[in-house]
Amino acid sequence: MKILNYTLISLLTVSLISCKKEGKTTESGKDSLTTKKDSVVIPEVHKEYYGIYTGEFAGMEKVIDPTDGSEYDVSNYKRISLKINRITKDSVYGQSIVNGNQRPFRGVFNESTASFVLDEPGNDKTDGRFEVKLKGDSLTGKWNAFDKTSVKAPSKTLKLTKKEFVYNPNFMLDKDSDLVDWSNSKEFTEKYTDEETGKTESYKTTKNRFASEAIFKLNASKQKLTEKDLKNLRKLDLEIIKNSVFARHGYSFKKETYRNFFEQTDWYIPVSSNVDNDLSPMEKENVALLNRFTKYAEDKYDSFGR
Repeated sequence: MKILNYTLISLLTVSLISCKKEGKTTESGKDSLTTKKDSVVIPEVHKEYYGIYTGEFAGMEKVIDPTDGSEYDVSNYKRISLKINRITKDSVYGQSIVNGNQRPFRGVFNESTASFVLDEPGNDKTDGRFEVKLKGDSLTGKWNAFDKTSVKAPSKTLKLTKKEFVYNPNFMLDKDSDLVDWSNSKEFTEKYTDEETGKTESYKTTKNRFASEAIFKLNASKQKLTEKDLKNLRKLDLEIIKNSVFARHGYSFKKETYRNFFEQTDWYIPVSSNVDNDLSPMEKENVALLNRFTKYAEDKYDSFGR
């Protein structure tokens, strides 16, 4: 009798195992038909439009003169990149990269007008809507902030060109680049002596720091830097040489000082808010050395007209 019971139990066990092997159930508890339905891939369209579009992101912002309280408009210019990653019949997916801020967007593509409407998530004060039109390899249009009170220039225009990002260790700043840091002016007290009366008076003047020709000679992506190379350089020199490494990898700078330097070139394309893992071992060593020297370096200031 016991042998018969054991036989029945064995047959039931084999039967259950066979059902599982035939795919009657899945680990998630769904039947195989449901799982197959959930894994349907939505076809992509217009892959020829995928890529990076980079260029001018400009608008006007209100500025108040601290001396008399008057209000006036000044231009607000940045370089922006829009990355189109995926297009389906119903949706467009990608990212905007500007001012050190990388934001995802989602929208739609209108085939008849060759235009995109792309919305950033809306959970950041800088988020907004892009409305741009495609013509050849160019994207032109506008951007409007969702929260118009939180950004300096809530409406901007875009003029972008499709470009392929390529890391090139040979990229350098142009020899005719402006060497002045216009974003960090400093107030100094100067003395003036009148030749006729001999009277000396003090007055305040604004000066800006400026880089030397060293930024055109030292390349921290190609050469192993030494203490001898860096010991007599200005602080701004060291900052620019270091950040040239990140610019070559497509880093989107938060600091206006660095943006102003690299946006003077044709090769700089902001594609990411973090490129630390892209640096070569030599670049990482050079950056560490440059950081060490930057702590103790000094800047040179002078007066410049604009």
